[in-house]
Amino acid sequence: MNRVITVALVFSTFGAGIAVAQTTSTPSSTVSPAVTTTTTTPAHSSTTPPAVTTNGANTTTAAPVAGANSFTMAQAKKRIEDHGYTQVSALAKDDKSIWRGHAMKDGKPVDVALDYQGNVTSN
Repeated sequence: MNRVITVALVFSTFGAGIAVAQTTSTPSSTVSPAVTTTTTTPAHSSTTPPAVTTNGANTTTAAPVAGANSFTMAQAKKRIEDHGYTQVSALAKDDKSIWRGHAMKDGKPVDVALDYQGNVTSN
C-alpha cells in the first residue's frame, strides 16, 4: 500500500512539473502590436501602358513599341481592322517583332503597324 501511495505521489509530482513547465508568464507591461498600413495603387492609374488595351477606343501611340510580339497574323489583322482599317494586306513581322503591312483608312492607302502592346499606328 505504501508503494502505491509513493508511486502516486511521484506521478502527481511529475505531472505537476509538466504543468508548471507549460505555463507562461505574461510581461509586466503590455505592448500593443504595431499597425501596418498598406496603400495600393489601382491598376488603371499605372504609368505603364497595359499589354493590350481592350476599351475599344481607337487610340494610337506616336510610334510602335518594339518587343516580343505574341499576336498571330490573324489576330494582328483583326486588331488592325478593329481600329477602322480595311483591306489589311502584306502583314509581316519586322526585326523588332512589329507587325507591318498595308491597309485602307478613310479611302486612302496607308502603311500600318501593330506592336506587342496592341497599339495600332499608321503613317
